Amino acid sequence: MDNMNTTQHISHQFNAEMQGLRNHVMSMGGLVEQQIISAVEALQSLDAAKAEKVVRKDHKVNAMEVSIDEECARILARRQPAASDLRMVVAVIKTITDLERIGDEAEKIARMAVHMSEQDSHYHPRYAGVQHLTSHVSSMVHETLDAFARLDVDAALQVLKTDEVVDAEYQAFMRQMITYMMEDPRTISEVLDIVWAARALERIGDHAKNICEYVIYLVKGKDIRHIDIQEVEKDIRS
Repeated sequence: MDNMNTTQHISHQFNAEMQGLRNHVMSMGGLVEQQIISAVEALQSLDAAKAEKVVRKDHKVNAMEVSIDEECARILARRQPAASDLRMVVAVIKTITDLERIGDEAEKIARMAVHMSEQDSHYHPRYAGVQHLTSHVSSMVHETLDAFARLDVDAALQVLKTDEVVDAEYQAFMRQMITYMMEDPRTISEVLDIVWAARALERIGDHAKNICEYVIYLVKGKDIRHIDIQEVEKDIRS
C-alpha cells in the first residue's frame, strides 16, 4: 500500500510539473503577444517612448525562455518521460525558441519606430498594409497559443492556412512599397523602415506556424515540416 501511495504521489507530482510547464509557456506567449501589439502601436503613432519600453521588456521574454528551458532539463533528468510526455517536453523546448524569436521580431518593429521618430518621418495612410498584416499575425499568434493550450490539431491546421494568406499579403505589400520608392526616391529611407517592420511581421507568422507544427507533432506524433498543407491535412484526417 505504501508503495502504491508513493507511486501515486510521484505521478501526481509529475502531472503537476507538466501542467506547470504548459502554464509557463502560455505566460511567455501572453507577454510576446503584448509585445507585438505594443510595438506596432508605437510604429503607427511613432511613439519613441512606447517603442523603447518594448525594447527594454525584451529581456523578460529572454529570461522566460531560459527559465522554461531549465525547467525542461530538470524534468528530463529527474523524470525521464516517455511517449507523449517526452513529446510534450520536446514540443515545449521548440515552442519557447520560436516565442523568443517572435519577441525579437517585435523588438525590431519597435526599433524601426524609434528610428522613424528620430528621423522625423511620417506614418502615411499608404502603409495601411502593415495594419492588415498585424491583424492576421496577431490572430495567428493568439490562435497558436490557444491550439497549444487545448492541443487542438484543427486549430493548428487553420493557423497553417492563415500563414499562406500572410505570405501573399506580405508579397503584395512589398511590391507596393517598391513602387513608392521608385516613384519618389526621397521616400526610400522611410519606406525601408516600414519594409523591415513588415518583414518582421511576416517572420512572426512563420514562427507561429512552426509552433502549430509542434502541436500536430505532439498530438499525432507526425513531423509535418516541409510538407504541403494539403498533404498534411489529408494525412491528419486519414
